[in-house]
Amino acid sequence: MVLLGFVLGSAGAITFGLLGVAVVFTWLVPEYPRLETELPVLWRNLGMFAALTGVAALSFYGQLQMTGWRWAPIAVLLLGMGAAGWILWPR
Repeated sequence: MVLLGFVLGSAGAITFGLLGVAVVFTWLVPEYPRLETELPVLWRNLGMFAALTGVAALSFYGQLQMTGWRWAPIAVLLLGMGAAGWILWPR
């Protein structure tokens, strides 16, 4: 359960950081048009980590309450972490 807490905290922190960058970039686009090319990738990554944070929270809650369905969100979380690594790993 502690490991799920670490994953939840890390995913939440990344999501919060990406949200802050997205707000600032969106605000600065009129003055710095070159930032507009960065926005699609930024929004994609923000969506991916927001979804990962939601699944991590569901996994954490399920494990905390020892529900019968707790293994499904954990499996989805592991797949999501693997997909995020696959997508974001430099080639």
